[in-house]
Amino acid sequence: MKNNVLWGAFLCFIAAVSWGAMFPVAHAAFSYIDPFYFTIIRYGAVTIILVVLLLWKEGKKAFRFEGRGLSLWFFGTMAFTVYNLLIFWGENIMGESGVMVASIMESLMPMISILIAWMIFRKRPHTFTSISVLVSLVGAMLVISKGDIQAFLGATNDIIPTILILIAVIGWVIYTMGGSKFDGWSALRYSTLSCLLGTGTAVVIVVGSTLFGYISVPTVDVIMVTSPHLLFMIIFPGLIALLGWNIGVAILSPINALLFINFVPVTTLLFSMYQGYDVTKFDLIGTVLIILSLLANNIFVRVQKKTFKNPVRADLQERMS
Repeated sequence: MKNNVLWGAFLCFIAAVSWGAMFPVAHAAFSYIDPFYFTIIRYGAVTIILVVLLLWKEGKKAFRFEGRGLSLWFFGTMAFTVYNLLIFWGENIMGESGVMVASIMESLMPMISILIAWMIFRKRPHTFTSISVLVSLVGAMLVISKGDIQAFLGATNDIIPTILILIAVIGWVIYTMGGSKFDGWSALRYSTLSCLLGTGTAVVIVVGSTLFGYISVPTVDVIMVTSPHLLFMIIFPGLIALLGWNIGVAILSPINALLFINFVPVTTLLFSMYQGYDVTKFDLIGTVLIILSLLANNIFVRVQKKTFKNPVRADLQERMS
């Protein structure tokens, strides 16, 4: 049991660190290749690897949709089209500052999922959780605006890519929530089939954009120059992070796994400083606020769970409230 927990923790840690590192790596690649072809080349390779793995592990029967094809396509499109295309498009438009903005938005996923559950499923969060969400949003605004919110609100060049990144992150949250609809399926099966359909949609969009002249096919020289970036993105943030996170969550439970999201902005900060990017004090303060809000809410949820498991304490809490 202890070995399983350590393995789950290791997988979640690697996934979070990989996601944190992917934004600085992608930013470096965008000097040579556009984010759209960068995305479909990356996830085209990931899809092929996943298909081979699923065929080897579970056989041809695992590729049956079992009447869930539309749901698979929808959730796959949210993750591998909406998320992957928009988050890197937004990051590329913003330039160097987009690296931290994309990372910060990524780390807000647990808080965004709380807001989605509140708006769609009418699951109103506890007051403490609402405060945590508010603090995390303040932290995000500090990073995005660099402390000058008034100037940010008047700068269309920053608002539009920020909205693109936000929509992208919401897409991944929806994909993650959709995994609960596929009980009985392995993490590998859900990941593979959703990735296959979602990446297929992304390919159609990129090919269409190419035919209309919005983007151009990268040359062989461009592919060669960006091959180290692509290789990293395929292996770590792509394959290992996707499967590792889903397996780690199954071992640790979502509440424990979410703690590892804290490593996303921290890793991005470290990589950015190593690459010589201008990391401001607002990046640091905003990141600290988000990490503290995530930790505080996670601890609060743990205490709540323990309280409700203890009938005596739950009764006392109810009488005191």
